[in-house]
Amino acid sequence: MLAQVIASGILMGFIYALVAIGLTLTWGVMDIINFAHGEFLMLSMYSAFWMYTLFRTDPLLSLPLEALLIFVLGYVTYKIVIKRVADAPGLTALLATFGLSLVLRNLAQFLWTPNYRFLNQTLVTDKKLAFAGIVLGLPQVVASVGSVIMTLAVFYFVQRTRMGRAIQATALDKATAKLMGINTELVYGVTFGLSGACVGVAGALMSTFYPIHPESGALYSLLAFVIVALGGFGNIKGALQGGIIIGLAEALGGYFLGTQFKYAIVFLIYLLVIQLRPQGLFGW
Repeated sequence: MLAQVIASGILMGFIYALVAIGLTLTWGVMDIINFAHGEFLMLSMYSAFWMYTLFRTDPLLSLPLEALLIFVLGYVTYKIVIKRVADAPGLTALLATFGLSLVLRNLAQFLWTPNYRFLNQTLVTDKKLAFAGIVLGLPQVVASVGSVIMTLAVFYFVQRTRMGRAIQATALDKATAKLMGINTELVYGVTFGLSGACVGVAGALMSTFYPIHPESGALYSLLAFVIVALGGFGNIKGALQGGIIIGLAEALGGYFLGTQFKYAIVFLIYLLVIQLRPQGLFGW
């Protein structure tokens, strides 16, 4: 039973990590906290739901569309909302994204009602994998594998591509990056779009096993903040490691203390880390 709990915690940790990577990009590169991050995740889940309901396209097949859709949403959000407040005092951008989160959440409730929706006949629904006495749901396994692949893709993009190096340079020193001929406005737009693509993929994967409703992204957004604080701002590897830690803490806390205490353990870890190592466990 303990091995089962640990395996489930690791699988969820990978999913948490992908959501957190989207947040750590904007936080680390632009020094902006996107409070609408969870709502981007929710919109991706709704997109996967409607693609399946209207066109019978499985979420695993429509996943690229969700990633592209939320990428565009992130880019447009930067152009319309963030760009106007990027150089304003710190709380201005935070409040702008908080307002955007309220707009998106209430718009979803207005359009699609607060009712819970489920995808019950996808390619992975109700299928399980058994190995060495451990039984895991195939939707969670596929979602975790997809999260790892997307995490590696983002890491490769940031580390190995020309745009990725521009993102790193802009994060280190925006003024110097401009002097070197880097289009920092484009970098910021792509960063916000890439952040959206991360939750776009996560939302499509999660729609196969998680209920879809206007509040779907709220908890994941909160956990992403915790993971970013653990891993260090702008640290993709740290977000991956922090996601696994939080996934395990949630699973083991629920196993040993009861499900009503599992998030208390998660936030206790967060409080201890920010007190003892404010830059995060893997930050510098």
